[in-house]
Amino acid sequence: MNLSELLLSLKDCPCGREHKFCVETVEIGRGLTASAGRLLKSAGFPSKILLVADENTLRASGGLRQSLAAFGFEVRERIYPNLLYARIEDAEELRVLCRDAGGVLAVGSGSICDLCRLAAHRENKAFAIYATAPSMDGFASDSSPVIANGFKLTLPAKQPELILADTEVLASAPAELKAAGFGDMAAKYTALADWRMACALTGEYYCPKIAELVLQGLDKVMSMADRLRQNDAEAAGCVMEGLVMSGLAMALAGSSRPASGAEHVLSHFWECKKLQQGRWVEFHGKKTGIASVIIAGLYRRLALFPDVETHEDRTDWEAVRRAYGGGLADEMMKMNRPTVTDEIDPAVLKEKWPELRRIIMETLPEEKALRRLLRRAGAAVEPHEANIDAELLESGLKYHPYMRHRVLLTRLLPMMDFKE
Repeated sequence: MNLSELLLSLKDCPCGREHKFCVETVEIGRGLTASAGRLLKSAGFPSKILLVADENTLRASGGLRQSLAAFGFEVRERIYPNLLYARIEDAEELRVLCRDAGGVLAVGSGSICDLCRLAAHRENKAFAIYATAPSMDGFASDSSPVIANGFKLTLPAKQPELILADTEVLASAPAELKAAGFGDMAAKYTALADWRMACALTGEYYCPKIAELVLQGLDKVMSMADRLRQNDAEAAGCVMEGLVMSGLAMALAGSSRPASGAEHVLSHFWECKKLQQGRWVEFHGKKTGIASVIIAGLYRRLALFPDVETHEDRTDWEAVRRAYGGGLADEMMKMNRPTVTDEIDPAVLKEKWPELRRIIMETLPEEKALRRLLRRAGAAVEPHEANIDAELLESGLKYHPYMRHRVLLTRLLPMMDFKE
């Protein structure tokens, strides 16, 4: 990816902000593993590094160790058996382990990268990623979603200086991981819709050029739906580029808005409740893909109503607390003191409803069309495919928006009565 050209295209952006990011190199290509040591060396990455992986991602990385050794890297390793969750306790362990190293190299995807970027940020270490699966959109992100006290928090973290991805390795990743990456990209439809609606309603910052960058990557990834089920290096590389672009967009915007809307918050709710019950949460992109189908369908159905009656927020806070339960309720309430609807005038919401309807219909594909795209890529579309039962589905739809202090259309529903 030509990052200099990307930044140049955003120079003097009409949104009025200066756009920048810390990523210096993104290399995505066939057979890149053998060149990994050379690329890190030429980029000036510290020679003494902490390599973090699990047994699966280390196996997938093939000759990475040899490439690092050939270019004189002194490597200390932390290899987990099978890292499924990004927990704050593991990030704290990595902070200690990386203190005598100059840099941290994450070998893997979601949880591994999230832990490493948080540890590198808190210890001010150089950070690089060798990706083993195109499974999530956080590669270039400057934040880490981690589990603390059973709650999914998004914390400030460090963008990688380098992102390296061998398309042959990406193509050989488990089909479920590649499908999860496709699902995470499909979620950008609803994320961008929520971002535009928040801007229309409250004047929240929105940059059309950043949104367009995400859409360009999204369109390209969607065009690869039929090829993703194969071990197709070009298709896997294309998904990886789209995922990286989403992370860069978040950094350019200074928030996760370009890539995360109600669909991501719904996914986080499901995850927290499953953790509370001691159940496997499923892959992030798998859940966000399912959630994007649900949210897109809901939003388009709401947009069929030509008018609404609006009023002050009628949230039943005791019911919200019960839905979260235990320590989750306490963490949730921290996001709602004050709550986001305190900033919204019901009269303005009513006035803006026609514009919100237009944004929904302009930006969101029909639910059936989105389902077909996900199915063609081998991605999940039904809640039961992620072991989300009817009770969790209903509770999630009603109570997920309270997890974030963020304007989402789903959070505005307690202020709205729809009429024919």
